[in-house]
Amino acid sequence: MKDTPVDKMSFEQAMGELESVVGQLERGDVELEESIKLYERGAKLKARCEAKLKEAEEKVQAITLSADGRPEGTRSLDPS
Repeated sequence: MKDTPVDKMSFEQAMGELESVVGQLERGDVELEESIKLYERGAKLKARCEAKLKEAEEKVQAITLSADGRPEGTRSLDPS
């Protein structure tokens, strides 16, 4: 496991480490206690990836289009 805090990772970093964690768990070549730690880290990594994807999706949805369908700007993501 890496020491980088999950909440500081980019999507790509979190996804890469998640793939590594899944691989280790699938191989079953780690002891039970380490498997539990890996599983917990994997759950945090998965949540981080989902949050970053949701953030990106919201940004894409904020793009406004002109009458002819061309991107012309963005709308505020702030609901207030």
